[in-house]
Amino acid sequence: MPAQLERYQEISALSTRMVDAARRGDWDGLIDLERQVAVLRGRLVAEAAPLPDVADGPFEFARVRGLIQQILDDDAEVRRHTEPWMEQIRQLLSGHVSGWRVSAGDAAAQSGGSRTPSR
Repeated sequence: MPAQLERYQEISALSTRMVDAARRGDWDGLIDLERQVAVLRGRLVAEAAPLPDVADGPFEFARVRGLIQQILDDDAEVRRHTEPWMEQIRQLLSGHVSGWRVSAGDAAAQSGGSRTPSR
């Protein structure tokens, strides 16, 4: 159990840093932190220890439960900051794709060729 508790503590500390990075708009930092969390999450799964229950000790149970809740809260906060940014990127990309299709179609129509751009 102590190793499992330590993993959750490490993930929670990183998730708090992820919130800070998202608030600052530090997307590269956020990506780096997410990679670190993924490594720790992989270790947690590889260790394959069951989650503690009250029988393992009320302190460990409450601590792990609290850490998991904090990680989930942090994740929601990160998403609150990243989702608007991701929507802007989606719109930007869809505008470029639509523009590319129109431009390619216009060029094909002007040349009398097909509407599919050549590669």
